[in-house]
Amino acid sequence: QVQLVESGGGLVQPGGSLRLSCAASGFTFSGYGVSWYRQAPGEERELVARITASGGRTTYADSVKGRFTISRGNANNMVYLQMNSLRPEDTAVYYCYSRNYWGQGTQVTVSS
Repeated sequence: QVQLVESGGGLVQPGGSLRLSCAASGFTFSGYGVSWYRQAPGEERELVARITASGGRTTYADSVKGRFTISRGNANNMVYLQMNSLRPEDTAVYYCYSRNYWGQGTQVTVSS
């Protein structure tokens, strides 16, 4: 069955960095685009970044442009989200999404 498993979340100080990973299985990963979403407490889930199936095109929310980078490795069915210059407002549960499936999420907390 289709599975998306996120990892790499944690507690980081403002200005710090984290790299999230999403491991995909159960489908032809290289044929689908993948997105990262996030949801803060009391807020709606929002799109953070998206990458096409080939990895040739990426899009970002305005709030993370220039700080976050999405990438993928089709050889190992992985998608990454490199997050730099983290801010308290980046605190949220981050979810991987592809082919109408969601991962379980990984918590990112930015706090001093």
